[in-house]
Amino acid sequence: MTAGVVYSGILRAPGEKKIIATQSRRRRSIFRTIEIKANTGFLQFFLDLFPGIVIILFSMEIITAKNLTKDYSGFRAVDHVSFSIISGECFGFLGPNGAGKTTIMRVLYCFMPPTSGDVRVLDLDVTRDASLIKSRMGVMPQDDSLDPDLSVMQNLVVYARYFDIPKKTSSIMAKELLLSVGLTDKMNSGIRELSGGMKRSLLLVRSVINDPEIIILDEPTTGLDPHSRQMVWKRLAELKAQGKTLLLTTHYMEEAQRLCDRVAIVDRGKIIVIASPEELMDRHGGNLEDVYLKLTGRKLES
Repeated sequence: MTAGVVYSGILRAPGEKKIIATQSRRRRSIFRTIEIKANTGFLQFFLDLFPGIVIILFSMEIITAKNLTKDYSGFRAVDHVSFSIISGECFGFLGPNGAGKTTIMRVLYCFMPPTSGDVRVLDLDVTRDASLIKSRMGVMPQDDSLDPDLSVMQNLVVYARYFDIPKKTSSIMAKELLLSVGLTDKMNSGIRELSGGMKRSLLLVRSVINDPEIIILDEPTTGLDPHSRQMVWKRLAELKAQGKTLLLTTHYMEEAQRLCDRVAIVDRGKIIVIASPEELMDRHGGNLEDVYLKLTGRKLES
């Protein structure tokens, strides 16, 4: 969220997360309810310092894609899709394998260029400003890309070098991150000694070693047991509470319903609809899997 125009108004009650602002316009009072996120400490300080003043917050588009298309040797994997993602939200691409979800993600994190279309991340062009975008983004890939010849700790410290983070700094950060996912006792273990859930947790914390503004998560809980999946979901919720923008691909209904503010239903390279999970279920009935079946005529399978 970004700060905008300042109006006189009514300061929220202490301890609440909402403020009610009034703005006079043509002798009419317009009431607005604005959520102050937990990480907007400066705004809260300003409000406490100047009672009776509120700051109007606006949603900011952090990613935009217009007519994004990607072809592979004559095969169209992504077909003229358009969408925008708001700073601080969790946005999910929902669909089966082969629907085009991962290809969209790879364009967004500058792994491959689009065949055509305009794609901007952090107001930067993915074809011209790839290095700048990558420096402000974290990526948790679907595949295991951990270095088996390094320890858990070394995997994080070495990865931090790509972002020019000094070893002394990255070592401190790595210990804090491992603590957050319960891997402190595995700090000096080899990658081959980790379970599947531990590897996914390590990939997740590796993706935030550079304190990114945007985190890309490609099927973050694929292959995990229910307990490990819950652990990853908990960590993702914590990152979202910190104001991070999360983009994930998934074919798990519960995952999308639990984490995502909005989802894009993707089928055969096209985006069928974008809405919140609740709105889609209210509009079409049933759960998200039922919605997908109604909109595409296909079951949502892995």
